[in-house]
Amino acid sequence: MTETPRSHGRKSIQASLKPQELLSSNPRLAGIWTARIITLFPQAFPGVLGESLTGKALKDGKWQLETTDLRPYGEGKHRNVDDTPAGGGAGMVLRADVLGRAIEDTMRGTRGTWPLIYLSPRGRRFDQQMARTFARADGLTMICGRFEGVDQRVLDHYNVLEVSLGDFVMTGGELAAQAMIDATVRLLPGVLGNAESAVEESFSNGLLEHPQYTRPAEWQGLTIPEVLTSGNHAKVAQWRQQTSEEITRQRRPDLWEAYEAKRKG
Repeated sequence: MTETPRSHGRKSIQASLKPQELLSSNPRLAGIWTARIITLFPQAFPGVLGESLTGKALKDGKWQLETTDLRPYGEGKHRNVDDTPAGGGAGMVLRADVLGRAIEDTMRGTRGTWPLIYLSPRGRRFDQQMARTFARADGLTMICGRFEGVDQRVLDHYNVLEVSLGDFVMTGGELAAQAMIDATVRLLPGVLGNAESAVEESFSNGLLEHPQYTRPAEWQGLTIPEVLTSGNHAKVAQWRQQTSEEITRQRRPDLWEAYEAKRKG
């Protein structure tokens, strides 16, 4: 008996050509988790997201990726998207009117839980829990900043959530957006081949992941820990838990403290 093919959603017809759908051979699907990116460099996408598991899932319609090119929303003959900072200073700031128009077009038609975030070094730090939250949403719109940032009035008006990839400054938000999307998409149903993989990874249970080994059994005089080749699954699980705890305690005392507090509470 043949198995009935699974549906990944139904086709929907959109009146607007914005945002631009990537991998255009696939129709836009309703009810599928979608990442919409507002950027001056739409050609940077899908980038690495089009490879490996995330790329296969994108082609299979398990998630969707669309870009909004910020430049066409610019002002004047040269489509200017930025201007000098109010009060003076170095650099340029993305204009509120330009970005506002792009946001309105990009968010049109979104339903349910759909966060609007701005990639910013002053935002809340992205972590595994945030990735899980984003994966449970219906979609996500990300603003990739450039220059000195965006006009604060945009963030206030649209109640934008500022999110940081880490305590460092990048040239723009595109790489950060790809990293966050990757961490989120792999948590969507059916993206990972082995569902247990997401459960055993670093941060999933509050600990760093245990070391991994594979063939050959001996390399450069180093061998695989004997317990891992013993066939005793209970001892393997115990070893993995113990090494995860030890690595976390040594390398990330902040995570260890939180883990201990949760375990005692």
